[in-house]
Amino acid sequence: MSRNLFFGTMFLLGLSTLALSSCGKDDDTPAKPTVIITEVGSHDTPEGVIAAGDDLHLEAEIVAEGKIAEISVVIHQEEGGNFEINKTYGADSKYYDLKNADFHEHIDIPADAPLGEYHLHLTVKDHEGQTATAEAEFEIVAKG
Repeated sequence: MSRNLFFGTMFLLGLSTLALSSCGKDDDTPAKPTVIITEVGSHDTPEGVIAAGDDLHLEAEIVAEGKIAEISVVIHQEEGGNFEINKTYGADSKYYDLKNADFHEHIDIPADAPLGEYHLHLTVKDHEGQTATAEAEFEIVAKG
């Protein structure tokens, strides 16, 4: 009887060890992306100020262990207006499938863009569907 008890115990111990060790799937998920905006401005104006009709110089450092699937930039008026600029960098961009990227883009600000305070959202999505967003504020002024 003690022999059957010994083998039964060993069988249950082995089975529970196998079950517990096969549940490690969660550890395979890469870390959520990180994004840090390092510059928002223009070559001709101070940091955080862009003249209507010029281009917005945008730089950021991106780390995405799950590899970059898409980067989106949304620019909208801070208060009272509905003017908005949307720009997406997807599968056809130079950032697609990278783990680390120095994001550097120039976004055209139309000459007829309303003057005032603006808010920018830079969102990175990885191939796992995880996202990270960084935000910045800037001002659009009259070209002069």
